Amino acid sequence: LASPETSVSVSAHNAAVGLAKAPGCTGPWEKFCFGLDASALQERLFVSEENIDGFLGTVLCPSFCSQSALESQPLIEVLDVTEDRIQIRLK
Repeated sequence: LASPETSVSVSAHNAAVGLAKAPGCTGPWEKFCFGLDASALQERLFVSEENIDGFLGTVLCPSFCSQSALESQPLIEVLDVTEDRIQIRLK
């Protein structure tokens, strides 16, 4: 993380933390962890095609599915992500 660009905004009903990657760190973030202390962290995934594919793979086809069933899974493409909605396309 780049500490000078990190910010915190707190109001009566909301808190926002702005994070910035350190110089030289590239690519999308896959997940983040949050909590009161290091022993009680919760993990959340960012919305990405890979994370959606992984989630749907565990929901739609548990570990007992065959390889051919996995290959026939729909292709999921993330089209748009905003604060209010997520748009995905299934092929």
